Amino acid sequence: MSDKQKTINHPISFSGKGLHTGLQVSMTVNPADENFGIQFKRIDLEDKPMVAALAENVVDTSRSTSIARGEAKVSTIEHLMAALWSCGVDNALIEIDAPEVPILDGSAKLYVEEIQKAGVQEQNAPLKYYVITEKCEYELEENSDVKIAIFPDDKFSANVNIDFNSSVIGRQFANLDNFEDAAEEIAPCRTFVFLHDIEPLISKNLIKGGDINNAIVIVEHDIEEAQKERLSNFFGRNISVTQKGYLDNIELRHENEIARHKLLDLLGDLYLIGVRIKGKIFAEKPGHTLNTEFAKIIRKKYKKDSSKPKFKYDPDAEPLYDINAIKKMLPHRPPFLLVDKIMYMNETTVVGIKNVTMNEPFFVGHFPEEPVMPGVLQVEAMAQCGGILALASVPDPENYSTYFVKIDEVKFKRKVVPGDTLQFILELAEPIRRGIVKMNAKAYVGNTLASEAILVAQVAKTK
Repeated sequence: MSDKQKTINHPISFSGKGLHTGLQVSMTVNPADENFGIQFKRIDLEDKPMVAALAENVVDTSRSTSIARGEAKVSTIEHLMAALWSCGVDNALIEIDAPEVPILDGSAKLYVEEIQKAGVQEQNAPLKYYVITEKCEYELEENSDVKIAIFPDDKFSANVNIDFNSSVIGRQFANLDNFEDAAEEIAPCRTFVFLHDIEPLISKNLIKGGDINNAIVIVEHDIEEAQKERLSNFFGRNISVTQKGYLDNIELRHENEIARHKLLDLLGDLYLIGVRIKGKIFAEKPGHTLNTEFAKIIRKKYKKDSSKPKFKYDPDAEPLYDINAIKKMLPHRPPFLLVDKIMYMNETTVVGIKNVTMNEPFFVGHFPEEPVMPGVLQVEAMAQCGGILALASVPDPENYSTYFVKIDEVKFKRKVVPGDTLQFILELAEPIRRGIVKMNAKAYVGNTLASEAILVAQVAKTK
């Protein structure tokens, strides 16, 4: 599998009914920029608000997964989300003119087929993964039999067990060991409902778009004529079942299609973590509430771990470049040389160190009674560190300089004071083209993020 992010080659459109609202929906999945993620745009509402497909935006899990931001809500997103993950789509803008994603045939099959027809294109940004390093588990407070756990592994896999005490489907299992098989083995598996649940759902004003063609209806008891007539009126067609089993004697796509559909829902809900994960999942009787609550837990862990530096500074380690080597590469000189040593560097990443002492000249006025390193100098120090990476790409770095073109998304997380050791980690956001360098820059004190920014600079010859 590629280690780069992907988006679709061109827009693809879908139309159909929402399962619960019954509304006719038009929806277009569009290509999106790197690091955009999956976001929905309600084009039928004023100002066309956006809703990011992230776990913290989940607002309802009754019968489907719904996300919202303010008044903008999008429901029944799980099948589309599973299709996007299965097809390797990391970035997509989904324009939709209703509050619910079309149910289509009740699975992710048609979504997958259209995405595969359109194809995906590799982008420049690295693929985002969260690697599970320790066991994490969760169970519903009201039902300890409904639970999920993830264990460390070098790839993603999932195992699902279900048991509805049903004489028709029995206890079922489904597993996905090779994620590349998800589009073929899991995506075509349809949603399901028990016949005895249909009328209560109708009374709750749900499944307005439900139909024999978009759900498997499980029949555990004989159907009385009065019930058969009511259901025929609801579905707008005569229904039949010759024995206990499935309404209209529908043929299953897999013997364990019910369990596989639960696995499909799990994939769609877990994509709300916002990144792909590497770990082995075991889920017992999963549903949208369990799935999304677990996604929230894993997302919080991911965000917390992502704030830690990727490299551990070892003061005993020999630097890649000491201060004398740095002076040969950068034109800066004291008191404006703000990088003391470079600890690591490859084609896309550089790690540097700045020891902050009370002797820094800026502490004289910033501030006499409470010395704090100015944020602008933290940004400058990160830029100097990034400049070393940029200049390493030319054969005579002493004849070049780097100049700021743009600084975006600057954030300061904590004060930097005398005695702190700043560790800078800068990564290329995209390949260097025509001397333009774009970097994601972060500065840490220990494991704590002190500041961050997106820096854009121009490498220019000075001699």
